Amino acid sequence: GAVTLAAHAALRSGAGYVKAATPSSVNDILEVKLTEEITLPMPETAERTLALAELEPLLTHVSEADAVAIGPGLSRHREAGELARRVVAESDRPLVIDADGLFAFEGHVDALTRAHAPRVLTPHVGEMRRLSGIDAGTIEARRIDVAREWAQRLRSVVVLKGAPTVTASPSGEATVNPSGNPGMATLGMGDVLTGVIASLIAQGLTPYDAARLGAYVHGTAGDLVAGERGQFGVTAGDVAETLPLALLGLARLRAESLDPSLPQRRARIERAPIR
Repeated sequence: GAVTLAAHAALRSGAGYVKAATPSSVNDILEVKLTEEITLPMPETAERTLALAELEPLLTHVSEADAVAIGPGLSRHREAGELARRVVAESDRPLVIDADGLFAFEGHVDALTRAHAPRVLTPHVGEMRRLSGIDAGTIEARRIDVAREWAQRLRSVVVLKGAPTVTASPSGEATVNPSGNPGMATLGMGDVLTGVIASLIAQGLTPYDAARLGAYVHGTAGDLVAGERGQFGVTAGDVAETLPLALLGLARLRAESLDPSLPQRRARIERAPIR
């Protein structure tokens, strides 16, 4: 489910070519679910998770990518964690690290500072607590400060998810995201956000701009779904499907702001039936 959501989100937010690495024994399942993306069956462990033997073929695919997402659906198996750390250490491609990808660095935080590639980390409060050792209450009370401090320490863009989501850069910048709603506190939302950010990086945005715009687009799509169905009906899959509509609204807003012949008004995002 997680890798499917991330791949769908990347495609629906503008990526032209999306590949998903998967343990070989579950490739047939993913081929059914990912009909518009490419699946890459890879060596696996006895527990049917990605194996360290996958490293060299995976690095070949990584070297051809404009951006790489690590974490959704990875698992917490020892070999999968070591694989994630090796990819981060050896890749020069921009990386978005989430979920089990972040878990792989618990106890190995300093390895993130030695990585060569630009990085975006997308922890929720629990993941931030495990990475930083800071208690959850302090993180919630000091969201901006914690995100900024750890972005600088880890030399990475940090997207501290929650209410509100804060995006911080290694240079000390921080953006508080105004979009989104409580109905988005459901499983899979982080996987969708990971796919969006990776897609925007692949399209040429800097990691910081991709992360803060990705958070806004993700939240806007969630607001559109909530407006159509109510907050109790918001799912990660619906948010992924609605991403093109959220991006269309932003494109209209930008066009209006650049055209002096048009009245300066807030862009209206037309809601389409969600099926």
